[in-house]
Amino acid sequence: MAKGLLAAIALACAAAPAMAGEPITLSAMGSFHVGGRLAEIAGQPVREVTFTPGGVPARVDPNGQYLVESMYVQFHVPNPQRGRLPLLMWHGGGLSGVTWESTPDGREGFQQWFLRRGWPVYVSDAVERGRSGFPPPQLIQGEPLFLTVNNPFERFRIGQGQGSWSMDEAARRVLPGSQFPTDTASYLNFVRQVVPRWTTTDAAIIAAYTALIDRVGEAVVMVHSQAGQFGWKVAQARPDKVKALVLLEPAGIGDPGRIEALRGVPQLLVYGDFIAQDSRWPSIRRIGVEFAMKAKAAGADVTVVDLPERGITGNSHMLMMDRNNEAVAQVVQDWLASKGLWQ
Repeated sequence: MAKGLLAAIALACAAAPAMAGEPITLSAMGSFHVGGRLAEIAGQPVREVTFTPGGVPARVDPNGQYLVESMYVQFHVPNPQRGRLPLLMWHGGGLSGVTWESTPDGREGFQQWFLRRGWPVYVSDAVERGRSGFPPPQLIQGEPLFLTVNNPFERFRIGQGQGSWSMDEAARRVLPGSQFPTDTASYLNFVRQVVPRWTTTDAAIIAAYTALIDRVGEAVVMVHSQAGQFGWKVAQARPDKVKALVLLEPAGIGDPGRIEALRGVPQLLVYGDFIAQDSRWPSIRRIGVEFAMKAKAAGADVTVVDLPERGITGNSHMLMMDRNNEAVAQVVQDWLASKGLWQ
């Protein structure tokens, strides 16, 4: 009996997730690029460029073939592994894979939280973001968009709408009960993550994410904001490989004409706080939920979670960075476990 009890205790300890601050043991880690296409530039003038002050000028001919629209992916595989499938994390607009890493105030993000629970985690920078880079301007349509310092504060349900941002903390109008770290140092750390984005690259991004699924195989896909449409559309393109779809405040939808393809893909939609008070988010939420409900009517397993109804309050649009991000992650984890995707 004593030996059996000791064995049970040892097994429970081995199965318990490593807590924040404890070492994370990995069986593998690495990175790769996926996708892309060859494109041609012709008819451009040849120039001489001095790359280093005092150096010898070099002849630069911009004409020729370029490999563009590839995507960077970083992965970590924990030991022991308890997630039955890889967990792919896809970020939102104007951001990169940093979204899932450390929070702006230095706490662990979703990448580490799910690693600690035994999920192989793949974090990517979408096409034209971060380490994926972007092509020469001749090969990309439209102009890049940039965010001012105040834009995320006022638009991501952190502050009380337009005009709520100020560099003076005393004058800053934060939503009451906000969980986002709004001290100046933390908020500016978040703004440092912002990168240029285009509105003309959706097809290239979807192609790269589809190539990622083809390379990794069966997986759970977690998306945020702009990536909502990418998650749904890739699941529609590869319903045999996307085994579950977690949508954190999706800001886009899939293809309404292919709703039947989502029949076998379990879907979890998660929304934070302050949506009713916002000028845009009630409509964004309604459109996303309506699309999900069409998938449910077609036979899909769909769950919609409004965090305040679960007693989890104060969450901004960047809910994976909020001070209660572990509670949000636990909602996702519990749902994934209920679908038999965690052991």
